[in-house]
Amino acid sequence: MNQAMNQERMTDYAVTLLRVSLGVMYLAHSIVLKLFTFGLAGTAGYFASIGLPGWLAYLTFAAEAVGGVMLVLGIYARWVALALIPALLGAIIWAHWGNGWVFNAPNGGWEYPFYLIVLSLAQFLLGDGRHALRPSPAF
Repeated sequence: MNQAMNQERMTDYAVTLLRVSLGVMYLAHSIVLKLFTFGLAGTAGYFASIGLPGWLAYLTFAAEAVGGVMLVLGIYARWVALALIPALLGAIIWAHWGNGWVFNAPNGGWEYPFYLIVLSLAQFLLGDGRHALRPSPAF
């Protein structure tokens, strides 16, 4: 096998690794944090406490959970990664910006959602990878 083919194969695996791990993190952020840790009603209360409508918590939870599954499976992953970015920007602006960069600050810092934005942008730019169940349409 020549070096170019080997690099292409490693890149395919790297894109898949990025996609699956990003999906798992979105699932953790929705299922573990919003559902199991705070509960959806508690999350809605938090949203309301920072000036957002409580129903937006349910929409955010659903988007992150469904998007996480789609990323793990490789279903339109490029576009899913891009579509999840606005929720993260909202988390930075409304929930975490005032807490600073440090993750152990009360109510968390903004570095985690920012990092997920960077990873989501990288996924968008790299595409779905060869190992996607349903690749994104070309743009």
